[in-house]
Amino acid sequence: MAITDFSKEYHERMFPGIASKLLETDPEFVERFDNFAFDEVVNQDDLEDRTRMMVIIATLIGCQGIDEFKVMVPAALNFGVTPVEVKEIVYQAVAYLGMGRVIPFLHSTNDVLTARGIKLPLEGQVSTTTENRLEKGVQAQVDIFGDGMKEFYKSGPQESRHINHWLADNCFGDYYTRSGLDYGQREMITFCFLFAQGGCESQLTSHAAANMKIGNDKQFLIKIISQCLPFIGYPRSLNALSCLNNAAAQMGK
Repeated sequence: MAITDFSKEYHERMFPGIASKLLETDPEFVERFDNFAFDEVVNQDDLEDRTRMMVIIATLIGCQGIDEFKVMVPAALNFGVTPVEVKEIVYQAVAYLGMGRVIPFLHSTNDVLTARGIKLPLEGQVSTTTENRLEKGVQAQVDIFGDGMKEFYKSGPQESRHINHWLADNCFGDYYTRSGLDYGQREMITFCFLFAQGGCESQLTSHAAANMKIGNDKQFLIKIISQCLPFIGYPRSLNALSCLNNAAAQMGK
């Protein structure tokens, strides 16, 4: 067996003129991984390359794959993911992984963009104000999850109700309302953040349903899981598929 022509061509599109050092130190491994990830998996479905790269970098943040993230962000840019889109993926990750886990990815993104001659900061994408972020956040929740979210920010025990309020004004009001990505893309990357980090089955099932409600259907989400499998492995991929199937069954899909 040797690295396939398709895999070689795909690798060259991702990393023009760059050969992996692992070809010298771990040739058998690279042969099998590249043929799987960049030929067999890529050719499994018709997901466009740009979307594939967006979900891969979101998944790498979710699984804390910082070294591979540094490698794949330039590939994402080469496939047409914009600097704004990369930044928005990183920013939104804070709501789902926390600043403690995301800050290395933000610094790495800045390093990659600066090295490519892209001036920072990028054009602002904020669309809310301090005064209307709650209102706009609630509306985003309603748009994605349905009318049942209108009063959700007021719900729950008194001692913890503030967290539901924060979900509305911070998670949705500060992040989902930003331009640069639409709701479908934001729910798509949230799905990736959740399945890549593991241990978030309840939220993953909920966001699988939200994805399907706004147009990211079950087959599309299976494509997302499939394309990210080489980067997160089988256990979390199979877990994501189980949560997706549960959400689809609850929705009668």
